[in-house]
Amino acid sequence: QGYPSVWPLSLLAFLCHGSCVEEFCVNHSQSSLLGHIFRKHVKPKKQHEIRKLGVLVKDICEQTECSRVVDGHLTRFMSFGLGLSVTAIEADHNLVSMKCSSQLPTSQSSPCHVAGWVNPNASWEDFLKQLKTSNCGSEGSPKPSGPSKKRLKHQRHAPDIQGSEACACPDNTSPSQTEDSPQAEDFVLTGLHACGDLSTTLLRHFVKCPHVRGITSVACCYMKITTRENPVPPGVVEGPIPPTSSHQPLPAEFGYPMSSWVRGLPGHPLSYKAREGACHAIEDYVRRLREDSQLLRTHCYRAMLEAFIRNVRPDLRRAGIQTIKKAHLLPFAEYARLGLVRVGLPAMLPLDAERMETMLDQQVRVVVYFSLSMLLAPVVETLVLLDRMIYLQENGDTVTPRHWF
Repeated sequence: QGYPSVWPLSLLAFLCHGSCVEEFCVNHSQSSLLGHIFRKHVKPKKQHEIRKLGVLVKDICEQTECSRVVDGHLTRFMSFGLGLSVTAIEADHNLVSMKCSSQLPTSQSSPCHVAGWVNPNASWEDFLKQLKTSNCGSEGSPKPSGPSKKRLKHQRHAPDIQGSEACACPDNTSPSQTEDSPQAEDFVLTGLHACGDLSTTLLRHFVKCPHVRGITSVACCYMKITTRENPVPPGVVEGPIPPTSSHQPLPAEFGYPMSSWVRGLPGHPLSYKAREGACHAIEDYVRRLREDSQLLRTHCYRAMLEAFIRNVRPDLRRAGIQTIKKAHLLPFAEYARLGLVRVGLPAMLPLDAERMETMLDQQVRVVVYFSLSMLLAPVVETLVLLDRMIYLQENGDTVTPRHWF
């Protein structure tokens, strides 16, 4: 009642005893449980996720007696709102500069920022080194976490991924020296909408790194997960290549499957299309079908553009094309012009007008096909997430008594 559209599944999943409805009763666009500074330029769904996940991370910190958090999305709320010691990793150097020069008050809990890319092929030791490059907003340092049974136990199990030279210590100090150094404090990892292999990388760091006390993971963009069949999926943004390397080596571990159990199942591979479909919100798509929305035309446009691209460059199949705004309101020729440029093809590539008309007449069939694939989306997403849970269970001997959600 009072809400004109169906809420996204990810928001409904957090709904508990009506508290979510009350949160947006006064203003559908502003959470009543967040201060203005934490909801500025943030959509309602994201406001709710930030608040709920932030509170959960705070609870994990209390359970693990660890006040340091490594994050990339909840920085403001967890740092200034919940008083946690936060290190935020941001790939965009310009955003880091903006955050560091923001007008938020400097305090004991002011966040640190790391400008960089989390390399899926790097070891957890390198990840700790990356955290040391942070630019902190205050000189105050959080209280170091004391040694835990988990840490002592993990010393016997943690593999040295990149050899004995890789260690998270300043000036190449030994791992034993690192245990008592502030650079090697324990922390909680959190990832809200961690894209592609970022989510699986964080889970592997949780399993292998003795300093990660807990983790929360809300993943997205399953089509960007690497697989053995598709180690470089479309749309993946690769990090900088070291000057000593002529090319990036194929990863030893892939984003799917992570667990040995799923890897042993016959027919376990998931195609790019299957993983891409698992990212869609079925509720929103159902609304479009019921309203016969013009937005459905976009599916036909993308299928047509794919056919023309493959005629010219078969190697560019399923190229990553970012969303074209209001695509359904454009003539296909204009949509194609914008899309072709994004994959490095000439904007004025000749298009067969007669063939375009024939394809446009197939819009209903394209929508039917897409609708059928959407029916399998929850199954695919469930398999991906179960694979990650099983991976954690298979490595339970190394992660207990830590916490994961």
